[in-house]
Amino acid sequence: MFINASTESISVTTDWTRAPLDRIEALARYPVALIGDIQRRMGMMASAIRPMTRNARFYGTILPILTREGDNLTIHRALDDAVPGDVLVINGNSEVNRAVFGDLLAEICLARGIAAVVIDGAVRDVDEIEGLGLPVFARAVNPAGPSKTGPGTVGAPVACGNVVCNPGDAIIGDRDGIIVVSRDDLVAHATKIVEQEAFEASLRARIRESAQNRI
Repeated sequence: MFINASTESISVTTDWTRAPLDRIEALARYPVALIGDIQRRMGMMASAIRPMTRNARFYGTILPILTREGDNLTIHRALDDAVPGDVLVINGNSEVNRAVFGDLLAEICLARGIAAVVIDGAVRDVDEIEGLGLPVFARAVNPAGPSKTGPGTVGAPVACGNVVCNPGDAIIGDRDGIIVVSRDDLVAHATKIVEQEAFEASLRARIRESAQNRI
């Protein structure tokens, strides 16, 4: 960590497997809404978790974090175990009166190869983070900074935006929102998404043909 603080109050789980990034990337070429259609409209986070940066497109593997509201010690600790392509998915207990993430943590994230940050809580320093180019989704913006005392967990399933997020599963975001996909569904989804896109393309063609026939 880049801060000097005891992490005795933080529980870290490491015995889990990350989904292959190439499989997630293949699915992430499509809009979140389309992925949601083939996933029976399940696994999409609440609209309250919204993009705080213009760069909203991302994909990666879930590194789940549970932190006490208004405290970000667990986030600092989690970054010690992060690998490139991880997305920090943070349950901050929906607290919006104190931010748990800011520009200094964003700098560390970029150095660690973090793909994005998703917070069920608040963020600050949004102009600085915007300049860094790191995609960040959150429930709110608040300038009040966090404490660094814990407790928290890293690597255990968390709830974020009303969705259970398991470690190593896929997560994809764009300006419409965020979807979580089980690592076990990635292969099947790769086929279904092509079929769904073809169906919608055919429907659009029929709609446009019908419009032309009325002219």
